[in-house]
Amino acid sequence: MNHSQYQSALGQVVQISRSDRWQASHRLQELSIPCYQTEDGCLRVDASNLVEILLVRSVIQQLTVPRQSLADWLDRCWSV
Repeated sequence: MNHSQYQSALGQVVQISRSDRWQASHRLQELSIPCYQTEDGCLRVDASNLVEILLVRSVIQQLTVPRQSLADWLDRCWSV
């Protein structure tokens, strides 16, 4: 899988694989976060606040980070 790339502005361009792009787009639309695919194949996300940016990060992370890494991260959260 490709790694996500974020721009620092609230409008973000996310580069992920084509198969993950559809899932990300669908989930972001469920969360009422505007997004669309650009001509060059990137997913354009128009997050309007910090909560939406965190949600975008979470959605992309769920699709691009290996499952074991996510499980390890969750274990660390619970041990704090």
